[in-house]
Amino acid sequence: MCAGDDRNCPDFELHRRKLLDDLDAERRSFLKSAFVATGGAAALTAGGPLISPAAAQTAAARQGRPNHHYVPATADTVHWGYFSKLLKPVVEIDSGDYVTIETLTHHANDDAERMVKGDPGAESVYLWTKDKKGVNRRGAGPLDGKLLGRGAGEGLGVHICTGPVYVRGAEPGDVIELRIMDIKPRPCANPTHAGKSFGSNAAAWWGFHYKELITEPKPREVITIYEIDATGQRNWAKAVYNFQWTPQTDPFGVVHKTIDYPGVPVDHSTIKENHGVLKNVRIPIRPHFGVIGLAPKEADYVDSIPPSYVGGNIDNWRIGKGATMYYPVAVPGALLSAGDPHASQGDSELCGTAIECSLTGTFQVILHKKSNLAGTSLAELDFPLLETQDEWLMHGFSYANYLQELGEKAQSVIYEKSSVDLALKDAFRKMRRFLMQTKGLTEDEAISLMSVAVDFGVTQVVDGNWGVHAVIKKSIFAGAEA
Repeated sequence: MCAGDDRNCPDFELHRRKLLDDLDAERRSFLKSAFVATGGAAALTAGGPLISPAAAQTAAARQGRPNHHYVPATADTVHWGYFSKLLKPVVEIDSGDYVTIETLTHHANDDAERMVKGDPGAESVYLWTKDKKGVNRRGAGPLDGKLLGRGAGEGLGVHICTGPVYVRGAEPGDVIELRIMDIKPRPCANPTHAGKSFGSNAAAWWGFHYKELITEPKPREVITIYEIDATGQRNWAKAVYNFQWTPQTDPFGVVHKTIDYPGVPVDHSTIKENHGVLKNVRIPIRPHFGVIGLAPKEADYVDSIPPSYVGGNIDNWRIGKGATMYYPVAVPGALLSAGDPHASQGDSELCGTAIECSLTGTFQVILHKKSNLAGTSLAELDFPLLETQDEWLMHGFSYANYLQELGEKAQSVIYEKSSVDLALKDAFRKMRRFLMQTKGLTEDEAISLMSVAVDFGVTQVVDGNWGVHAVIKKSIFAGAEA
């Protein structure tokens, strides 16, 4: 049933207006709950939102009643494997507007029968015959594909990103607040699997485990296909089968001995499906976006794999429904894109991927101008910050801005220099700064609090620029109410 998210519905516009009304109500509830949960006005300087509810309401209402925009995922609305300040926006929005964005997993061709077949948007993106590719460039590498011989873009970047979305009035130094209002799985369009969605987990050569295998054959790459209930009645995923990657020949005749280029169609006559794997195991669903980010300013084409100061491939499962992300704007219009949708992932994303599953998200985008941020918690924000109803999370990387820090060859050098140690130091520094500037603590107070009350976790060790997150609960500062 259409809920304002099916453009093929004859009553789409009517349903979309109802969705907008519902989202408006949810936004007001979101703000109120955040306000009440942190003790009201007295807590705003202690444990409350980074921008007060009143200020957020004003920002959202700046353009009057917000609009709702819909961005489908098609060959014309996605860019594959890179961010770029040169991209033409697929839609322009005002601060406070809602935008629903369809996102496709770049692993759908691991099982095209379940994740591509019968889906016009996915079929247009994944189209690849001996004469044509629906999306030619896949990665930030050379368009002629002669560097490594893999194909256009060389797979130097892998994620299918929908966008970019141009935010009117956004300029460098501003901050984008992105509220994730809803996330839904993309239903399988193949009638054989009605009511289901599917995702792929690739234990791949870039995984942390790859050189530590103990059983033969080794090395090896193994794909596991998971089933998700698209109706939302079941909140867990189950494995359907797995198979070992075998050399695959793409429609242009290039042989891929490993998973080295995104979207290569897997010929299932060349692999052995092993059914009955992970028997009686239920994986809790926590849908989220591995990639949401703005365009960086440092280069024209930027590999989508390493995360950076403008967000990108953070791969934190907490970036899901109900969460709010804050991103520093680097280029005019911000140029927001979303992709790498996941049905579930554990901290570290150890084998290289999550359950890579196409999702559709609805967001509210709020622009905070630099001139209005003085004295607030967002002043001079230069990294992606996550806020949930109960916590703040700082994202640390091996290099906070690797594009700037590592020079001209940053996009290749980053894969050689990352470490958990460097990422932990960055997360520590960001949390220390947050506690001192936002909470008014001394350095000694901040360090003590970090040791006794902040949880540091490994976000991911597979994205080139490795990540560590630091989590602090808002309730810690509730004493300010007394």
